[in-house]
Amino acid sequence: ATAAALERFTVNFTITNLPYHSDLENPDAANYKTTRRVMNTLLDRLLKDSSIGPTFLGCQTTAFRYGPAQKIEDTGVDALCTYKTDSAASPFDRVTVYHEVSNKTNGITNLGIYSLDQESLYING
Repeated sequence: ATAAALERFTVNFTITNLPYHSDLENPDAANYKTTRRVMNTLLDRLLKDSSIGPTFLGCQTTAFRYGPAQKIEDTGVDALCTYKTDSAASPFDRVTVYHEVSNKTNGITNLGIYSLDQESLYING
């Protein structure tokens, strides 16, 4: 058996009920730290309960950004998630994970207290 390796994938989406604020650019700001912690927890819960759950190690929010041009007041979220690969685990399938995240967020409409832009979810995209 081969040793487990660590692999990463990105998760990106836009929140429509979290107005973007410059605090979210500053890793030292209380608002950034709190929002990042909540986001990491929500993503971890979501993915622990998916097909990659057994090999999933966690997500770290890497950035908050302005939403897309037409909805600049929205907040975009970028996260980097880590999982273990080994010969026993099924290979990472971003399409499967996308569909699972979609289902668990009610068709990409909400994640915890946050409302999501349905067009905004990308897994490793």
